Amino acid sequence: MNIDYEGPEVPAVVRTPESCFDKLPDFPFAAHYLTVPGPGGDLRMHYLDEGPRDAPVVLMLHGEPSWSYLYRRMIPVFVAAGYRAVAPDLIGFGRSDKPTRPWDYSFASHLNWLEALVCGLDLQDVTLVCQDWGGPVGLGVLARQVERFSRVVAANTMLHTASAELAGRTAWAAHASGEDDSTVNRGLLDWARHSLREGHFRAGDSLQFATMSELAPAVVAAYDAPFPSEWHKAGMRQFPLLIPLTSSDPGAAINRETWAVLARFDRPFLTLFSDRDPTTRGWELLFQERVPGAAGQPHTLLEGAGHFWQEDCGEQAARRIVEWMQAA
Repeated sequence: MNIDYEGPEVPAVVRTPESCFDKLPDFPFAAHYLTVPGPGGDLRMHYLDEGPRDAPVVLMLHGEPSWSYLYRRMIPVFVAAGYRAVAPDLIGFGRSDKPTRPWDYSFASHLNWLEALVCGLDLQDVTLVCQDWGGPVGLGVLARQVERFSRVVAANTMLHTASAELAGRTAWAAHASGEDDSTVNRGLLDWARHSLREGHFRAGDSLQFATMSELAPAVVAAYDAPFPSEWHKAGMRQFPLLIPLTSSDPGAAINRETWAVLARFDRPFLTLFSDRDPTTRGWELLFQERVPGAAGQPHTLLEGAGHFWQEDCGEQAARRIVEWMQAA
């Protein structure tokens, strides 16, 4: 069946009904919204905002295919320590608006949307906590707004450039292997294929697969809540396809610009990776080697935790981050 993305029966943007978020377990936080520019008109971007508004900010960024629900156990720890905890839903996720056309989700668009939120809220003295795609997007915004950021916690994330120098450095390889060729890990390709072709692509299943602990059915359902129809899943399906697998990918150029800024970033930079996540293994050493602010930091390997360590040991990790922030 051919889908007419321009047809009047398909809206350019959909919004998840509020009823989908009723009675989410362990999620007592108020919803906040900011308008950001989008294709064909403004988009409503959702964020959580807890703690004193004049306090230093902890900005927590999710990736694929989660949303701000991922940080529900960490937010109270930061607030109790006196920080302002801000956790957005990237466009296409959570309570944020969701364009229905796949091509509206570019890497550059995600950067622009998040930058609009950071500047629109005038966030200052920010400690960035970024995981999965929250890393490339959040660090990309840092590269544009570096004066707003005081610290970084890079956690199970990556910054792909597909350059030849990455050969042998990461478990999920994606690097040039000749003038016209790339070497790409099969798991990475399978993930991109699955996101595009799987008829029943569900966020909750992905969260459970990449988490070591057994998630309660209500928690799995909470991760599925933002995506009640296929039209709500365009952003979720598109993210794996935006991973730069060649050095000519537009995303690789964005990440090269981010690395150039990080090469001069001398503020505290902590890596917080887990030992059961092959998808990002190796990137922690690259950050430690390339970012001046990573020197001498108490980099941590979370034991017995999967890709979504926030579910496995979120509270403990938040306490470690607080201790590090107070000591830095």
